Amino acid sequence: MPLAKKLIKEGHQVYGSTTSPNKLSDLESKGITPFIIDIDQENNGLATFLESDVLVINIPSKNKNGFQRLISAIEQSALRKVVFVSSTSVYPNTNGVVTEETETIPSPLREVEQLFTSNTDIQATILRFGGLFGYDRKPGNFFKPNSIIDHPEGYVTMIHQDDCIGIIQDIISQKVWNETFNACSTSHPTRREYYLNEAKKVGRTDIAFNEQSENQYKIVSNQKLKDVLNYNFKHDDLMD
Repeated sequence: MPLAKKLIKEGHQVYGSTTSPNKLSDLESKGITPFIIDIDQENNGLATFLESDVLVINIPSKNKNGFQRLISAIEQSALRKVVFVSSTSVYPNTNGVVTEETETIPSPLREVEQLFTSNTDIQATILRFGGLFGYDRKPGNFFKPNSIIDHPEGYVTMIHQDDCIGIIQDIISQKVWNETFNACSTSHPTRREYYLNEAKKVGRTDIAFNEQSENQYKIVSNQKLKDVLNYNFKHDDLMD
């Protein structure tokens, strides 16, 4: 929704999908042309929905069959440019730096990525986002009361909503296709530093850490994204 609103403000026509009929009026009230689209079902409106220049896919489904159905519909349309929002969770904990060249973990999400990147009819750019925060998503509230957080000396990988939107806009405007990018803030404070700081912001004092847990982690490099897009993060210091 925030991405759609930003694109509309810049003069673009935006189609928006939902699986819930009761959200149609909400989309329409924001200036979005609404569609009921569920990739796990047959969709009568999918052909019209795909009468677009760019498709941004950011949905929780990891159903490979559903995505194969979507790709078949794309192949039958004139649309060829796709931004697929993935996650840095595709990387293993290496206790070191991971880049786009690092071997990934076999997973349903990775299989869906490959459906797009291996299809020569589609120009897909994969965005592997870190953990999302910003506005109503406050990391200090990510844990239940009296939580004990593992890996306190491991490192966090996060990205602000503003940067998610800015990066997607830059990919579209710069026409950067057939790429894979890690998208996260440059700073990687420890989980202890970060969550104590975030808990303080929301007035919480009940967060504790498992000092016996192994400090497994990965440090996700965003250097390729900065080099290719020349992108300047709006929220690059997670402790600021």
